[in-house]
Amino acid sequence: MLMIRSVLHFAWMAITVVPWTLAVLLVSFVVSRSTAWWVAVNWFRVVMWGTRVILGVRMEVQGMDNLPVGRASAAVLLCNHQSTLETLWLPTLMSHPLAFVFKRELLKIPFFGWSMARLDMIHINRESRTAAMKHVIEQGRRLLSHGTWVIMFPEGTRMPRGQSGTYQTAGTRLAVESGAPVVPIAVATARVWPKDHFLKTPGVVRVSVGPPMPSVGRDPKALMREAQAWIEAELRRIDPEAYV
Repeated sequence: MLMIRSVLHFAWMAITVVPWTLAVLLVSFVVSRSTAWWVAVNWFRVVMWGTRVILGVRMEVQGMDNLPVGRASAAVLLCNHQSTLETLWLPTLMSHPLAFVFKRELLKIPFFGWSMARLDMIHINRESRTAAMKHVIEQGRRLLSHGTWVIMFPEGTRMPRGQSGTYQTAGTRLAVESGAPVVPIAVATARVWPKDHFLKTPGVVRVSVGPPMPSVGRDPKALMREAQAWIEAELRRIDPEAYV
């Protein structure tokens, strides 16, 4: 049954991404990239509908009232990374457009990558860390000044459930440079959608949004340690079975 559900869900994503990619491309050229973002978010909502109905995955969110309010508010969202699910789910929760920081190679993925290329994102070349950091700071400050929130996965890659990676400081450096607060987010998505696994399992997925952490005058490394400590502690609260 898990295989049937997973195949149907994959087919749902594959079939729906084609018309939505065409819509994103059209709107980005004819209207604007900012409008195209909300077209893309509608596809994320379609995928999440399939995730609930086809896979039997139920989502629970805590701490949404911690997000900054106001159209002009700025935020750098720092989230642990366990699966593809959070990249599809988190945009549907936010009132602001999101700019993901991701490796440039993802733009080569048919349809999905093509639409990502037409959205106002931050794609980097991982081969040059110095150039990548400079690009993140420059583009991140520009996007934050226009009301777009920047979301980053400090671990840099998806981690198995119950494990954590090395938290890099690019996100907190951007926050300190721009003055935007850091909002830590803990996601326990690997319990239903594990890294590098085709089979998905029914269950409850929990996401917790933490209180904003001021960045003005802070040391980026110290700020990242604070965000990491909150995320790791929160993971043990929302997914205790993974840390027994």
